[in-house]
Amino acid sequence: MSTAVITPIRPALSSRQAAMRPSPVVASRAAAEAPEGTGRIRLTRRGRVVFTSLAAAPLIAVAAWLGVNALPAVATSSPSSVVFEYATIESGQSLWQLASSIAPEADPRDVIADVMRLNQLDSSTVSPGQRIAIPEQYSSN
Repeated sequence: MSTAVITPIRPALSSRQAAMRPSPVVASRAAAEAPEGTGRIRLTRRGRVVFTSLAAAPLIAVAAWLGVNALPAVATSSPSSVVFEYATIESGQSLWQLASSIAPEADPRDVIADVMRLNQLDSSTVSPGQRIAIPEQYSSN
């Protein structure tokens, strides 16, 4: 009878080699005590900087866009050349009657709205003797 010799694929480690072999890594105590799947994310300092930068980027972009596209205010020493024609309200006269007299071909509601906007009136109530500026498109000049 013949005898077969089986040799292992990996030779057995000597006692000295086994002592030098690193032991398996044991997880830290905090990780071992924490339950699995708590869902908490821990960010490193670099992660916090990146996250904050990404959150601030749209705000910085909007501020830059507004700063670039804002029109500068130009102050000049020359006086304005706009001259208004004025009408004085008579006793018993309303803005409707004034609108009908200064622009008979236009809709009185539109004329009243333009007069109120130009004179910064809160309501259509006027008093006798009040001077009302007439919008340029309705003046006779």
